[in-house]
Amino acid sequence: MKRFLLPLVIFLIMVGFLAVGLHLDPREVPSPLVGKPAPSFSLPILDDPKKTFSPQQMLGQVWLFNVWASWCAACRDEHPLLVALSKANIVPIYGMDYKDTNADAQQWLLQGGNPYLANATDIDGRVGINYGVYGVPETYVIDKNGVIVYKQIGPITLEVLTNKILPLVKRLQAQ
Repeated sequence: MKRFLLPLVIFLIMVGFLAVGLHLDPREVPSPLVGKPAPSFSLPILDDPKKTFSPQQMLGQVWLFNVWASWCAACRDEHPLLVALSKANIVPIYGMDYKDTNADAQQWLLQGGNPYLANATDIDGRVGINYGVYGVPETYVIDKNGVIVYKQIGPITLEVLTNKILPLVKRLQAQ
């Protein structure tokens, strides 16, 4: 009898793991960077490569850091929402054009509007690696101390914006 009990217990444990896994959201990948300072960098700005952007310039402000590319289809989905958010002037949005050409990025922003106060260019993707970017778009909420408090993998939707990002931004701005 004991001989049949062990396989049954193992089977039940496996079913338990499967049941838990089926209820997880595949878009919610935990980031090891949440709760840690945003990785430092200094990259040229898309519109003026003689100037640079660095997260250290944003200390004292709550801001969004959006990683995007002109070749990214999902970036096109979230772009109108970012443009509207930018016009509402609730939180500053800074972008990082990821593994793209400057000409393509500038053309894309010209066509769809530019929601960013500045756009850094990460042509070779090295800064993206430091941020754990494995696909675009990805958006980070960064607090006044330069700490990443939230990471959105994939396009920002109206639901994510209204239920997660904006309440978080307002709470951080009030601190």
